[in-house]
Amino acid sequence: MKPEDLQQTISLKGLTLAPSQVLGGVRLAPVIRKQVREDLRLTRRPYHEDVAAVQLDQKTAYYSYIPHAFIADWSNDGSPAVAYGTQLRRLQKRQKNSDGRVHDLGFMTARVMKKMRKREDRKRLRFLPMDLSLEGFLSLHFGGPDVIWEEYSRAAIRDGLSPRCEMSVPGRWIKGLEDALRVFEIHENQVGSLVFVGDALASAFIVPHPDDYRDLHETLLTDDYGELLYFYGLYAQENRLHPADINAKRVASLEDLRREVKRVRGDWSTLHTLMSDNLLDCPVHNEMVYKMGPFQLQRFMTELNPKAENHIGEAIVRKNGTLEYLKSYRLSAAQCRRAYLLMQLADSNWSVEACAEKLSCTTHELIYRLEKAGFGHLFHQHVHDKVQSMLRNDPW
Repeated sequence: MKPEDLQQTISLKGLTLAPSQVLGGVRLAPVIRKQVREDLRLTRRPYHEDVAAVQLDQKTAYYSYIPHAFIADWSNDGSPAVAYGTQLRRLQKRQKNSDGRVHDLGFMTARVMKKMRKREDRKRLRFLPMDLSLEGFLSLHFGGPDVIWEEYSRAAIRDGLSPRCEMSVPGRWIKGLEDALRVFEIHENQVGSLVFVGDALASAFIVPHPDDYRDLHETLLTDDYGELLYFYGLYAQENRLHPADINAKRVASLEDLRREVKRVRGDWSTLHTLMSDNLLDCPVHNEMVYKMGPFQLQRFMTELNPKAENHIGEAIVRKNGTLEYLKSYRLSAAQCRRAYLLMQLADSNWSVEACAEKLSCTTHELIYRLEKAGFGHLFHQHVHDKVQSMLRNDPW
């Protein structure tokens, strides 16, 4: 797939944002699809194990709690696709546990799978939502230094960044989210929601079909969220932020009322778009994951700006650019800082001196920043000792 064929921004083409619903510090903005098509359907396959391991290659594995997979069914000619689980077919014994192997370790259960995405039929794909994006984030320059600079330890040259880990919290931990999902109304033709916690965009979730969303609505509780959003949920207060209401003085007929309602809905959509401007219509770095007939499964990362919100996620995009599926994860400031420093190092050919000059700091200041970011294991012990000695003599 050519780079120019990938989405350069996350655009809500063919979608509109309805007025949000607020409960405490949680705000949900419904996403409405103007024209619903039937040629792509999304369903879930639940997993019940305590942990899952995905073998990425012979030397690399991804470990996480994975509550479910998504099954994408599609048609190539625009005809209605049959959602997984609704077909009448004979279940053969060999099909009962085809999605990896389950192991009972006594103190825990584990599922071992071979791929993040797996073609299960001619027009069916199984993929692991959000883990697909997090794995891409964790593998960012995972191989470590490709030049043997004297500052790096033997372990860094041999193993790269292994092991690499990031922490997240489930949606159930965010105060008010479970109640909001339970009591908020699901609109006609609603296919997704923008989730705000303390009026900060926590995630965006969009699916192809309204029936799919009704089935997957509660999966927002098992999604991953950054640790910062957990604290936002604890301390956020209900925000009455909203555009101007309908002006009764302008209403003298049903036509006037329709015009006022249209204006207010447009104001709401504009407000939610502004609140999401660090994700929607923002430049992204995209990677092709799988081609599904007329659709493309991609994962993306916004431009890592340490002074702004940053998101990773995955999307399914139709050939004409229509967004059919979207799931995003907001990076914490610490996660963004780690990725930013890694990218700057890699762009500098892993030369600490060149990277320090690029970031307008001294070499020992850069190494100290890398240590604080959790990458201290990359360097020789004598490098650590030299940095600590310089810090004692010159604490800035």
